[in-house]
Amino acid sequence: MPGKTAKRLTKPLLRVLAGETLSRQPWWLMRQAGRYLPEYRALREKAGDFITLCLTPEMAAEVTLQPIRRFGMDAAILFSDILLVPRALGQRLSFENDGPKLEPLSENEKLRPLDLAMLAPVGEAVARVRAALPGETTLIGFAGAPWTVATYMVEGGTSRDFHRVKTYCYRDPAGFAALIETISEATLAFLSLQIEAGVETVQLFDSWAGALSAAGFERWVVGPTKQLVAGLKQRFPRVPVIGFPRGAGLNYERYAVATGVDAVGLDTSVPVNLARERLQARLTVQGNLDPVLLRVGGPPMNQAVAELRQALGAGPYIFNLGHGVLPDTPPEHVAELARLLSN
Repeated sequence: MPGKTAKRLTKPLLRVLAGETLSRQPWWLMRQAGRYLPEYRALREKAGDFITLCLTPEMAAEVTLQPIRRFGMDAAILFSDILLVPRALGQRLSFENDGPKLEPLSENEKLRPLDLAMLAPVGEAVARVRAALPGETTLIGFAGAPWTVATYMVEGGTSRDFHRVKTYCYRDPAGFAALIETISEATLAFLSLQIEAGVETVQLFDSWAGALSAAGFERWVVGPTKQLVAGLKQRFPRVPVIGFPRGAGLNYERYAVATGVDAVGLDTSVPVNLARERLQARLTVQGNLDPVLLRVGGPPMNQAVAELRQALGAGPYIFNLGHGVLPDTPPEHVAELARLLSN
């Protein structure tokens, strides 16, 4: 894959996703639009609640653009949330101080058909952002991968041991497969809406991929992701897909080989030599600076950034974190990172 022609592309991030190696690696940050920015906190307070912020197009667009104005990343990632899909399938959703809360889904509980109209404001936000972005900046859309969305739907929120969702998939694999299929179809529709509105690439967040055994990873991560990527490629063959199977460990290579993604996001734990030798030879890699180093800043961050660029810069590489920006990260440290990555 690396080295395939991309002459028609001018945006740095899209060029690297097409397999090019650039002397200045493009960069963006997961959760780059969020709580560490005072302008975000002010708008969040004005919105009143998180769902309103996500589904008010002018607000969601403004949040998406805030870090681009401050730091000039090579990509803006749409401000939204992966749990809007369960909400559009009829599951009750709220956000509290300790995170998202859903009414836990019982085994074999029926969901209503996807209400795509509930997601329409996301498409409007995409159009607003695309019109306002600098010409060289790529717009990224996203969704949760089916397994991760299912964990939230069954657990009712975040989990440490994934007891409920694992019980479901072990005890009733056919029923759980039907749930995964429902989520996959809804996710394809949601990503299609974003692409049709103007996003240029999409990322699949599989935040809880590391919770599964090797067999479970194959069935509930690799299989559904492969199907979803194939569906996207059939509809939008020129739109690259980035996969982020956080915590996949030794399964990273299997994910890269089997799912059909164009790039793979590396979590903080992935050794750079493994990424270079086993992954980057196949596809573009993205990541994996520890978000704590961005929070700390200074010489520790600067050294880590230089080492990552040295290790992965000889192939197609997008600089990013191994997870999202931490809420207490000083914006000045992001500005310093922007300076480091400008040459």
